[in-house]
Amino acid sequence: MGGTKAAGTVGAMVTSTYATPTGEPSPDTVARHPARPVLDVVVPVHNEQHDLAPCVHRLTGYLAETFPYPYRITVADNASTDDTLAIAHRLAAERPQVRVVHLDQKGRGRALHAVWSTSDATVLAYMDVDLSTDLAALLPLVAPLISGHSELAIGTRLSRGSRVLRGTKREVISRCYNLLLRGTLAAGFSDAQCGFKAIRADVAAQLLPLVEDTGWFFDTELLVLAQRAGLRVHEVPVDWVDDPDSRVDIVATAIADLRGIVRVGRALATGRLPLAQVRRQLGRAPIEPATPGVPAGLLRQLVRFAVVGAGSTLAYLLLFVALRGPLGPQWANGVALAVTAIANTAVNRRLTFGVVGRRHAGRHQVQGLLVFALGLALTSGALAVLHAATTPGRVPELAVLVAANLVATALRFVLLRGWVFGRSRPEPARTRPPAATPPTAAGPPAAAGPSAVVGPSAGAGAAPREVSVRPALADGSELPLGPDDAEEPA
Repeated sequence: MGGTKAAGTVGAMVTSTYATPTGEPSPDTVARHPARPVLDVVVPVHNEQHDLAPCVHRLTGYLAETFPYPYRITVADNASTDDTLAIAHRLAAERPQVRVVHLDQKGRGRALHAVWSTSDATVLAYMDVDLSTDLAALLPLVAPLISGHSELAIGTRLSRGSRVLRGTKREVISRCYNLLLRGTLAAGFSDAQCGFKAIRADVAAQLLPLVEDTGWFFDTELLVLAQRAGLRVHEVPVDWVDDPDSRVDIVATAIADLRGIVRVGRALATGRLPLAQVRRQLGRAPIEPATPGVPAGLLRQLVRFAVVGAGSTLAYLLLFVALRGPLGPQWANGVALAVTAIANTAVNRRLTFGVVGRRHAGRHQVQGLLVFALGLALTSGALAVLHAATTPGRVPELAVLVAANLVATALRFVLLRGWVFGRSRPEPARTRPPAATPPTAAGPPAAAGPSAVVGPSAGAGAAPREVSVRPALADGSELPLGPDDAEEPA
C-alpha cells in the first residue's frame, strides 16, 4: 500500500485505516469506501482468531448477494490478546466493505456504544461472530428500520416461528431471564440477549448516552429504555444453533444482569432518565384516540389499577381487622383507609398512570387524600347505616365494607385518571419527521430537490413544504409515473 497505516482515537476507541504520510485518507481508501453506508454491521470480538475470518467471508458474501444498499462490516476488537486484530486488519485490506475498530478494554456493550456512536450509517446492527443466527433473518431485521416503520429490531429465539437448537441449560436460563425482565422491568420484548439486533442511527444518538452498562446487560438496558420511551421494537423469529465453544461466564453474567436490573429499575422509579424528552424528540408520544371519549391505553390502565386495588383492599381489610379491637370500627376504618390510600396513590402514580419523578408528587398525594375522603365517606356511611339497622357480626361488616370499597374504587379511578394525574401526562409530540432516504452507491443523499424529503422550514410557524411520495428504486431513482399517476396541477 502506498502510505502508512494511521490510527485515529475516539475516546477509548482506535479506528484503523490507511493514510498518506500527510495524514489524509489515501486515494485507495477513498476508492474502497465510495459511499456512505445504509447499514453498518458490527461484529464484536475478543480472542476470536478462529471464527473471525469465516464470519466475515460468509457475511460479506451474503450481503453482496442479497442487500440492495451500500453496507459496511465493522470488526470491533475488544482488547484481544491473540491474532484477532491482525486477522481483522488483513480482512479489511482485502475487502473494501470491512473496517476495523480496536478498543483497549473488554466489553460488548462498550464496543457497540463506541462504534454506533461514531458510525455514519443510517441503520446500525450487530451480530455475534459465531453467526449462530441464520443470516436469512438479516434483511427482515433491518427492513422496518430502513423504511422508518420501527426504531429498533431484535431477533428472537423464543417466538413460535423460531427454530432453535441448544442445550436444556441455556434454554431454561434464557427463558427465566426474560420472565424476570417481564416481572421486574415490565419488559414487552421476548428475547433480550439474542446477539442479533439493529437500531436506527437517529434513535441510537438519543438512547446511547442514557445506557450505562458496558457488558452483556447493554442490550437489555437499551431495549428497556427504548420501550419506556414509546419506541417500536420489531421482532424477527430466527433460526438459531447454539455455539458449543461459547465462553460466556454464565454465573458472572447473571450476577451482572441482576445488578443491572436493580440499577435500571431504580432509575426508572425515580424518574432520573429523561425518557419523556426522548419520546418527544422522536415523535413517539401516545396517539390521539380515534374515538372521542375513549382514551388510548384505557384497558391497560384499568388492568393495572385493578391489580393495585386488589392489593390495597387486602391490606385495608387486614389493617381493619387488626385495629378494630383497640380502636373500634369507625376509627379502624379511617386509619386503615388513610394508610392504604397513601400507598395506593404512590403505586398508581407510577405503575398505572406512568408518572415518574418527584415533580408534583406532593400535590398528587394531597389530591389523592381528597379522593380518599370520598372513599372514607362511602365506607363510613355504609358502616353507620349497617349499625343503625342491626347489630352485625364481623362477616356482615366486612361484606358491607367490600361493597362500599368497590363503589369507592370505581370513583377513585375516574378521579385519579381525569383529575389527579390527568394534567401530568406527556404533552403531544411534534410531527414525526419522515425517514431519511437511504444513500445510494453514488454517494450521500443529494440536496433537497423537487422530489426530496424536506422537513419544516426554519422560520417559526412556517408550514412544511410538500414532499414527494413516489416510490424509489434501490439505486435511488424514482419509479416513472404511469398514465394514471400524472400529478395534478396545484
